[in-house]
Parts: sequence; structure tokens; C-alpha cells
Amino acid sequence: MKLAPFAVLAVLAVAAAAFSAPAPVTKAVAVLQPLGSSGVSGTVTFTKAEGGVKIDARVSGLKQGAHGFHVHEFGDCTAADGTSAGGHFNPAGEPHGGPDDAKRHAGDTGNITAANDGVTTLEYVDSQISFEGPNSVLGRGVIVHANADDFKTQPTGNAGGRLACGVIGAAKAQ
Repeated sequence: MKLAPFAVLAVLAVAAAAFSAPAPVTKAVAVLQPLGSSGVSGTVTFTKAEGGVKIDARVSGLKQGAHGFHVHEFGDCTAADGTSAGGHFNPAGEPHGGPDDAKRHAGDTGNITAANDGVTTLEYVDSQISFEGPNSVLGRGVIVHANADDFKTQPTGNAGGRLACGVIGAAKAQ
């Protein structure tokens, strides 16, 4: 049986549509789970925005004060102390710093500050992270630390133990 040329083209078009690249990611989420008995939990949403990626976090169960808040190299929260998430996400090999520093780890997203009720929110656009290329945060971990990040101690900012961990995964765009 011989197919007409237009039938071959139709079959190829259907096959190409079935195997086309997925839509680019424009939103991701990490659900923070407590490590050990910390009681710290929350949600971090990452949304593509002008100038980078908007980070919108809500975390509860914290002691009042500042706590290091970082993207870590692995999306692995299996260790009870969160060490399976590795160190700060640092694809360019830069020194540790604050979120506004020109030279910093891509995962150096600063501190979150909890009120006396243990709840904090954070919203800002980060210019160094993305959803594609070497600075992609997809599949990475988010860690909330016990202490404030001092933005200078290498390589971690002296932020202390890990209280909560979540894996950044692609989310349905709205």
C-alpha cells in the first residue's frame, strides 16, 4: 500500500507533536518539611519574573529572629539532619555572600526573620537563579537554618544546623 505524500506529512506532524519539547518552566515550588523535631515547615514558590526569579516564602515554627535561608545543591532531604541536600548551590564557584552581593553562591538567598509567633514571609526577585542553564534551581533543595547567615563566614555563613528541607519541583503555571 502506497501512502499519498500528504498522508506521510500528516503522520509526521502528529508524531512531532507527540514528542515536542515540554513548555518552559515558569513556576516551581518547594514544600518545606521539618528536620528532626524542629517543627519548622512552609512553602517556597519560585516564579519567573522580570530580572530573574521571584522567591515567595512562608515559613512557620521558627524561633524569633533571623535564620539562614538557602538553595542547596541537591534535592535530597532524606538525611534526618538535612545534610543529604549538600552545600549551598554554587555552580560558578563563587565565595559565600549575601543576596545583594555581586559575587556569591547562586543559592545564597539570605535570611528570613521570624516574628515572635514563629512565622515569617519573604518576597523578592533574585537575579542569579533561573529555571534553565547552569543556575537552574529545579531539583535542588531549600534549607532553613537555625541561625542567621552572617554573609561572610566561608563557605556557609555560619548559619548553623538545618531545621527544614524541601525539594524544588516544577509547578503548574497559572
